[in-house]
Amino acid sequence: MKKLVCVMLAALVLMSMASVVAEQDKYAVTEPITIQFWHTHEEKFAENLQYMFDEFKKVQPLVTVEPVYVGSYTDMNERLISAIAANDVPAICTSNTSYPAIYGESGICEVLDPYIAASGYDVADFGEGLIASSSYAGEQISLPYLISTQVLYYNKTVTDAEGLELPKTLDEMGAFLEKATVFNADGTTKRYGTVFAGWDYWYFEMLYKNNGVEVVNADATATDVNGEAAVAITQQLKEWIDKGYAYFAYGTGASADMRQSFWDGNAVSVFHTSSLYDTYVEQVGDKFEVGMAWLPGGNDGETFTSEVGGAVVLIPAKASQAQKNAAWQLMSFMTSPEINLYWADKTGYFPTRQSVMDTPEYAEYLSRKPAMQSVVSMSSWINPRHQAPVYNTAANLWRDSLAKILVEGAPVEDTLNSVADEITELLEDQ
Repeated sequence: MKKLVCVMLAALVLMSMASVVAEQDKYAVTEPITIQFWHTHEEKFAENLQYMFDEFKKVQPLVTVEPVYVGSYTDMNERLISAIAANDVPAICTSNTSYPAIYGESGICEVLDPYIAASGYDVADFGEGLIASSSYAGEQISLPYLISTQVLYYNKTVTDAEGLELPKTLDEMGAFLEKATVFNADGTTKRYGTVFAGWDYWYFEMLYKNNGVEVVNADATATDVNGEAAVAITQQLKEWIDKGYAYFAYGTGASADMRQSFWDGNAVSVFHTSSLYDTYVEQVGDKFEVGMAWLPGGNDGETFTSEVGGAVVLIPAKASQAQKNAAWQLMSFMTSPEINLYWADKTGYFPTRQSVMDTPEYAEYLSRKPAMQSVVSMSSWINPRHQAPVYNTAANLWRDSLAKILVEGAPVEDTLNSVADEITELLEDQ
């Protein structure tokens, strides 16, 4: 009897092991394959991409990666949607962190949970916030790749020399701008206190959200972009801009113009993304020291949250299984702790894997990029973006309405009431 039981137990163990092996084999790469990786990396990162692919080839020789530069995140979204319609998708691609909710609702992404389970991939190493940012409805549909957040770049040489204290809250911003701004003899602005990056709502929306304004509320049923707090903040921004303390960079060439203004010393600070830290430092050279700080938070002195930015990486659901298997091998390598820290070091994106935070390599990285320390140390305050698929459209309507007010001089309350009606209609139609 005991012998029979032992035999049965052994059989069960073998069956279990066979099941695990079968599940692993289902996602294995068993023969040579070439896959396309669509990305948004500019030419200056070509060498870094090639390094990553060369290192990947050492661990997965059966997979050859063909990188395809698509353009901006918007270009990527448009091209991916077209590729899906034509049933001709890449095996893997990057996407801005604002898109997972939209893609999740539409079923565009391959659900990664089975691949994660079969390979033992440690997705928990990203932490709850980044996992939520790359998931939809409880399913992992992408992985964090190159992650950033909103920051304030500032001319540290000027702030130190002139005793300018960086604003911690929106209320403190006015005093900073007044002291930082320099005027010409004719009253025009020679040096702006700051520039608001207005071509993308993500760069400035936390000024509103940290002070209680929600473009779309949590359950995606209402907006308060025309509420009392929203009106007050918008009027404050307009006052600073009208006084010549700041300007709202919006429209064609706004990003390049804003950056150049800062690099030339014509703005003490700018609202932008932490991912461009290296670019700012390299472009400024030895003209002055670049500082990077958390954006001004809520006037309550306690609310200092930000939102995740940058890119996730995903596998289109319409890819073949062979493509998906190869893509998963590449994806898991691209998001490994070693490659994550490599990209952080070469770009300015965040180290996102918790397992690297206590390593000598991470300490050495921070010693060379001290400005990253103050921002990375607050990374636990970085939240997922709003998961409503309609959010991006609603927020773009709001951004355009602010441009009408801050650039074209449209009336504050009437304009905000009008866009609130548009957003409400949008939410009712979803």
